Amino acid sequence: MKFLKQSVIALSLSLASIGSAQAFDLNSAISALGGAINAVTLSDAQVASYARQWSAQSDGENKVAPAGNKYAKRLASITKGLTNYDGLKLNYKVYLSPEVNAFAMADGTVRVYSGLMDLMTDDELLSVMGHEIGHVKNGHTAGQMRKALLTGAARDAVSAAGGTAATLSQSQLGELGEAVLNASFSRSDETQSDEYGLNLLRALKRNPMASVTALEKLAKLDSGSSSLLSSHPASTKRAKHISDLIAKNK
Repeated sequence: MKFLKQSVIALSLSLASIGSAQAFDLNSAISALGGAINAVTLSDAQVASYARQWSAQSDGENKVAPAGNKYAKRLASITKGLTNYDGLKLNYKVYLSPEVNAFAMADGTVRVYSGLMDLMTDDELLSVMGHEIGHVKNGHTAGQMRKALLTGAARDAVSAAGGTAATLSQSQLGELGEAVLNASFSRSDETQSDEYGLNLLRALKRNPMASVTALEKLAKLDSGSSSLLSSHPASTKRAKHISDLIAKNK
């Protein structure tokens, strides 16, 4: 792996540059490097395990809509037949919160906030969820988690665990989840996920224009009032791109 070679070289150069008068904590340096290497080389199953740990904690910290709740019933209706989709095993829940937000994690967790459901039609909501699922399917979310594990509070625990996924503390999980949820995806990642949301609507024979109107609705919001918007910037350019694809039937 290019990263590993560069890391080892960097450590070697650091050791070579140390003079007799300069103090250096070798154990700390090796520990930091080990954490970075383990985080980068985590398997998809291990990344999913960390996502599952965080998702369980998140569910415990938020008010989850019970099965009989109107939001839960609506989400169950919208996602009927979508617990297994495109090779992914997905599970859905509603957080009863006015926040306009939704997210999906590498373990197949998909969570939707009631504030987003109030804003969106069923097809628009499917498009937004499809966008989030697209980040999972295309490895964007797992990539952000690996990056967070390289630099966050969980790094040392990951390093110490070796080839298995470490059990993280609540604070470590909290920091890890926040880093992933607030991560800024690249323009190409966003485009790819927008198109995934569009293709989900098409596959389900729903109105493809809902992908456009969903983006337009998000673009009208103040980014400070929407976690979804701050981490996935919505814009008229993204809406136009999807609109153009629909017009060209691509």
